[in-house]
Amino acid sequence: MPRLDDLVLAAEPIGVVLSDRAFEAVERGRAFVEASLRDGRPIYGSTTGFGPLVVFEGRDTAEEQCENILQHLTVGQGPDLPCEVVRAAVLVRMWSLSRGLSGVSVSVIEALAKMLSTSFTPAVPTFGSVGASGDLVPLAHIVRSLRGYGHAYVDGVRLPAGEALVRAGLAPLVLAGRDALALVNGTSVTAAAAGLAAASVRTSHVVALGLTALLADLLGAAPAFLASSLLAAFGHPDVADVGKELSSWLAGSVPSTDRPLQEPYSVRCTPQLLGSARSAIRWSSEVVMHDLSGVSDNPLFFPDENLVAHGGNFFGQPAAFGADLLSIVATQLGNLAERQIALLVDPHRNGGRPPMLAVDPGHNHAVQGVQLLATSMVVAMRRACTPAAMQSVPTNLHNQDIVPFGTQGALTAFEQARTLRLLHGCLGVALRQAAYVGLRKPVAPRCADLIAALAERIPPIEHDRALDEDIRVAAVVLDSFVATELE
Repeated sequence: MPRLDDLVLAAEPIGVVLSDRAFEAVERGRAFVEASLRDGRPIYGSTTGFGPLVVFEGRDTAEEQCENILQHLTVGQGPDLPCEVVRAAVLVRMWSLSRGLSGVSVSVIEALAKMLSTSFTPAVPTFGSVGASGDLVPLAHIVRSLRGYGHAYVDGVRLPAGEALVRAGLAPLVLAGRDALALVNGTSVTAAAAGLAAASVRTSHVVALGLTALLADLLGAAPAFLASSLLAAFGHPDVADVGKELSSWLAGSVPSTDRPLQEPYSVRCTPQLLGSARSAIRWSSEVVMHDLSGVSDNPLFFPDENLVAHGGNFFGQPAAFGADLLSIVATQLGNLAERQIALLVDPHRNGGRPPMLAVDPGHNHAVQGVQLLATSMVVAMRRACTPAAMQSVPTNLHNQDIVPFGTQGALTAFEQARTLRLLHGCLGVALRQAAYVGLRKPVAPRCADLIAALAERIPPIEHDRALDEDIRVAAVVLDSFVATELE
């Protein structure tokens, strides 16, 4: 069963081994396609043109058909997609094709596995897919790169694809039958980007929980907002569970007598916010997992039923909805982090600490720039959060008269997740500084361990210095610290 973590691992060279059963299914599917063609069955893309030109005959040979589909789809524009998205997309496409329902050659599966075992990564432009009929344009660029055309990355260096293949020790991909159409006719880029986003936001959710507990401990917030009976009465199980986890984080903390009866919402309402976020992340992750376990292609071939089924399994609507929800969740978690930074730098609310957490305000400014960055990023997240899943624009001679734009939604969610990590890095730097300049240190053991992990890598700000690297380091420390929570 494919996992979200496998998509993350695919960013580096990874060994992929398919079972004998999978290879048998692929061989059987390919044989059924060939037999169906000998019997004179009409098969989309094999005996016909593509898209609305299905009413016309295709080219004379299968090899020419392969060239035809790739040539007319090599139109992508914009910056290259992140390499981890492209490599994850290749893994997802391999999973789909290995089910044996697409009629591809065994050599295609073997070539994709070989590519993934190296650092070779096709250079794929960002723009081109509408998330229906598959991610046609980006996948066409992947296939052409594997054949030695266009560009690719090897060890992070962008090269002409032919040279990159040689450096990686790969032979150019050879296509036959319906190999080319099967490789491009699925939503694998969408599923890959959405899956990577889901994995990242899932980690960031646990980071947000730990940072919130650390903030409450440093402030000396009373735990009344975590009362189990209170949260149970709200009626949402994930909210109650988050409350229990925050209580575990804060075990051993002693409330301060200087805090108000009720904390700001960025502390008091975090069980409700983070609990709701967990519910949404779970649903989005389940949608992506269904995509990873399914087959996105058209047509599909079922030898046991003697069936060539033409339909719409390349329509990426599920992932479009899931990705949009991930973007919304990531943005609200970003809002929370930015508001928690604002609380920390405010001398009227931060437990007696100096403004901007500066040791010598005026002569030094500590995290003042960090807050500006956080504000900039959270507004960028809000602007990017417009849902993609209903932005349908008819295209392709009205053959594609309704489309889900899941690819754009998934890539947005991926970028939102990356921005959220950096926002948490900002909050981590601020909390580390708050512990340094405040009289109150973390009391709860788990919170003390978290601040110690941050302090080990990030020096206190006694005199102003560049903090850009500290923010990135804090994001890495936080991810590592919560890794055991996700096991």
